[in-house]
Amino acid sequence: MFKNMIVYRIAPQWQVELTQVEEALAKAPFQECGATQEKSLGWVPPRGELHGPLVESVGGQWILRFMVETKVLPGSVLARKVKEKAERIEKETGRKPGKKESKELKDEAKLDLLPMAFTKQGSMWIWIDTASRLLVLDTSSQGRADEVVTLLVESLPGLSVSLLDTQTSPQAAMAHWLKEQEPPVGFTVDRECELKSANEEKAVVRYARHPLDIEEVQAHIDAGKLPTKLALTWDDRVSFMLTEGLQIKKVSFLDTVFEGTEADDGGFDTDVAIATGELVKLIPDLIEALGGDSESGVASAAQAVASDRAETAPAASRPPMAAEVPSAPARKVAGGGVVTGPREVPVDTDPESAPF
Repeated sequence: MFKNMIVYRIAPQWQVELTQVEEALAKAPFQECGATQEKSLGWVPPRGELHGPLVESVGGQWILRFMVETKVLPGSVLARKVKEKAERIEKETGRKPGKKESKELKDEAKLDLLPMAFTKQGSMWIWIDTASRLLVLDTSSQGRADEVVTLLVESLPGLSVSLLDTQTSPQAAMAHWLKEQEPPVGFTVDRECELKSANEEKAVVRYARHPLDIEEVQAHIDAGKLPTKLALTWDDRVSFMLTEGLQIKKVSFLDTVFEGTEADDGGFDTDVAIATGELVKLIPDLIEALGGDSESGVASAAQAVASDRAETAPAASRPPMAAEVPSAPARKVAGGGVVTGPREVPVDTDPESAPF
């Protein structure tokens, strides 16, 4: 649960009860693909229980689960079927199908094959922290995250979110931490990173299971290569990979997290309590290490919860501030909500590893 994370801020004006979320999601439950349906998506009970609630609250944290099913239809199989149909027409009429007719043959062939196609399912965990105004999606694909967030905004009246945006870009911060060998307070730099050149050659240097406190790494940064990924550990409790797009990947809870728990303590509630209990503290610390929330989008959501937090860390523990990037215009969607975010949308660095 929550091995990869893309984080959004929820606007402070959004106030909703758990029962309202349940009612909204119940309008779009997941159903398996029909005979000629290529793709089906919807909400499933997070606990995996038949006819169970579509949103669960564990310790005040709301957990949802989104399911997608697609029909697997290999291109070579479809092409062969289309070819067979075209050859039959040519044999019967003496002419080859034109461009428009070929497209119709492809659609017809697809309908013929879909009932026999295998299906593939995948799911995504969604976590809503109403206290910290956070929406967290367990995926490494920005495109898939946007798809689910758009459906949420359309389903939940008044929901407005913005992709998490910080004063200092992750890339600038990671470069500072590596060059100065000065990780932010509470974090340590681990033994994996990727550096990429900004010039046309796009040269890439990767380190795996290798110490990064070496002159070679600093020389690469001096030569213009910037970090796109960096392995970090927070408070000796959670290890993860930070990307240039502010995605949190390869989340791993260390043994210290499980001290005091029994081997048979596993289960949905325990898993959710452990994961959210750690991440609800990690995320604000990471945001602080990156200079705090940007003033763009619905960053005022962060201000609504920041007033109860301690004073920010000393300047020496924080990376130099990057130039502020203006926010992109808000996008209105059905249901009255909006989705906003940084002007530069984070790149899908590894979409194939996403849950679906």
